[in-house]
Amino acid sequence: MKLISWNVNGIRAAAGKGFLEKVQELDPDIMCLQETKAQDDQVRETLFGIDYHLYSNSAVKKGYSGTAILSKTEPKQVIYDMGIDEHDHEGRVIAAEFDDFWVVTVYTPNSQNELARLDYRVQWDRDFLNFVSELQKEKPAIVCGDLNVAHKPLDIKNDKSNYDKSPGYTQKEIDGMDALIKAGFVDSFRQFYPDQEKFSWWSFRANARARNIGWRIDYFLVSQALAPKLADAFILDDVEGSDHCPVGIVF
Repeated sequence: MKLISWNVNGIRAAAGKGFLEKVQELDPDIMCLQETKAQDDQVRETLFGIDYHLYSNSAVKKGYSGTAILSKTEPKQVIYDMGIDEHDHEGRVIAAEFDDFWVVTVYTPNSQNELARLDYRVQWDRDFLNFVSELQKEKPAIVCGDLNVAHKPLDIKNDKSNYDKSPGYTQKEIDGMDALIKAGFVDSFRQFYPDQEKFSWWSFRANARARNIGWRIDYFLVSQALAPKLADAFILDDVEGSDHCPVGIVF
């Protein structure tokens, strides 16, 4: 069983860069998307004819944020958002329940320039941790998506110059990821590749992708009960079409 997550940086833009062909080629059982930047009807129209059950959660603000799940198997139930008004207008969370686990796709808020949204981000991290911890009480969970944090120095090319200055690499954001790990989630990529430097996002500036000056901010976190069943985790950094690349796991 293969699961893939991809921040597509606009599903309509991605479709124009061969997204549908890439889905066919990658052939995931479940595919989670972030930053669809489209309303639900636009997502359905863009992905019309795709051979998956489709679930989309769009932001109130048009052309902003948004998540989606594509699944070959129909989920038992789907939950949109966390049920917290402060967070539930940007289409950032979908949770789908299957027989043996939950799959949660998340597009974590960016702390923004000059860390203008860092306090909100800290509150988000707490509330999201509570949300997935409650799901995990029912059955194991797979949390994937753009978590907008480089967890360790190995996950960012220039760690010293970015630490506690750049959004996505402040101690408060790192603490948020630490809290998820402490709550019983395993970073699947690090389970297999504890020392490998590999990135999932690159700035559009300064030819960063060609020079591989990137960050690993896209993750699959799995409940400890599922970790022994993993066969592999991967980062497809040669797949283009967004400023992020797809990441995934195989059971």
